[in-house]
Amino acid sequence: MVGVFRRSLSFPNKPNTNRPSKPSLSRHTRSISLPCRSHPLISQLKDHISELQSWSSKCDSSSAWLVDGLTRLTELHHCLDDTLQLPQTQEALRRQPHYSSIENLLEQFLRFVDVYGIFRSSVLAFKEEHSAAQVAMRKRDESKIALYVKARKRMAIEMSKIVTEVRFCTRSSESVSPNSVNVGDVELAAVVSDVVQVTVTVSVSLFNGIALSFGPRKSITWMNMGMVKKGKVDNQDQGIHEFEQVGIKSLLGLRKKGDEEVKMTLKKMRELETSIEGIETCTERVFRGLINARVALLNTLTS
Repeated sequence: MVGVFRRSLSFPNKPNTNRPSKPSLSRHTRSISLPCRSHPLISQLKDHISELQSWSSKCDSSSAWLVDGLTRLTELHHCLDDTLQLPQTQEALRRQPHYSSIENLLEQFLRFVDVYGIFRSSVLAFKEEHSAAQVAMRKRDESKIALYVKARKRMAIEMSKIVTEVRFCTRSSESVSPNSVNVGDVELAAVVSDVVQVTVTVSVSLFNGIALSFGPRKSITWMNMGMVKKGKVDNQDQGIHEFEQVGIKSLLGLRKKGDEEVKMTLKKMRELETSIEGIETCTERVFRGLINARVALLNTLTS
């Protein structure tokens, strides 16, 4: 048997080193990333994403469809917030090279928060205009109805602008190199990217729908945004049914309209008001969920 000799340095009062040296033990570093087997919350996120993708493919251009999508989006962001609270999630996000220490993701969620904040303000202002228009409709006050028509066009322009803002969230998303991080990190990054994508999809279907309902039908298409596959654009490049029911033609020339025609328009305006209130309630929840997610990401970056 051949002995193994090692060179060593001696120091005063050092214990006797003539004892047989123990074989060196290999050290194993405990991984704090997500395990290869998905965390239950990651699986839940995937389920929510799948449901929203299915929801998007079944567009019926109604406010009820939008409320359903916004509700599902809220549930997705609640699950995302829970996932971001996990220590292993936070460590995995810090290792993501394509997020530059998640700063890119923070910017995306800040943009979401900003556009939903703008939407809340726009809806609040429009609700006041809509209520005043119903009173003007009963009085057949054409001058005030003209102001309402202008408010509709103004909101359409605002919605078109925030559609453009939301589009930047998909442009800033980057792919992950599977060779640069472990399997758990790749899975997490893919899921978070999908969360951003479906958030854009739901948001644009709302903002774009209002823009198309209240303004000229410009080419704010889903094809250019890369949201859906080819062949599935026509159903989604539409206005919202309840919003389009109150057309400009039904609002103008009130003095020439009969009582029944005015009553029918008022009925549709009340239905629109109900739709707006439902959408407003859901977007408020989405707004809070986006803020919570961004706070969780900010804590990850600063901790």
